[in-house]
Amino acid sequence: MTSDQAVLLALGGLGLVCLVLVAVLVRLRATASQVTADLAVLRERLDDLDHRQAAAPRATTPAAAAPVEFVITDLGRAEPPAEPLHLDGPAFADIVLKETVVKAASLAQGVRRGLAPATRNRIRFEMKQEVRRSRKQRRADHKAAQRDLRARQRAALVEEAS
Repeated sequence: MTSDQAVLLALGGLGLVCLVLVAVLVRLRATASQVTADLAVLRERLDDLDHRQAAAPRATTPAAAAPVEFVITDLGRAEPPAEPLHLDGPAFADIVLKETVVKAASLAQGVRRGLAPATRNRIRFEMKQEVRRSRKQRRADHKAAQRDLRARQRAALVEEAS
């Protein structure tokens, strides 16, 4: 692969990443506008509830409240299991997209950190140490095999002489 091809490949990859980021930003902007609209509706409902509560006559609170029983565990209580959360299509797609972006960002961070010069130098140093250690071990094994061979040859000569 020539350097021109490598540059074109890198630019193509960068363009693809930019395209994905633009798509993510467009999706996030649409989601943000939807969330803003939902927030406005919730604020209106909250204001309406506040007005209703202010208009309603206040009930008198009892002077002595019933003692509260503190329960350490909930063993023996038969409570129904919680309902599973149901998401509509856009909310599910938004969650999946966010998780994908987080995973892609963490992968990019790991690759960037793995390809850092300090990391490459450390790997190179450890590889050199391992090569030296394996050479030393090979030499020691070779010498031990030669000693064993010579000992067997001497033993065979002694047996022939006897």
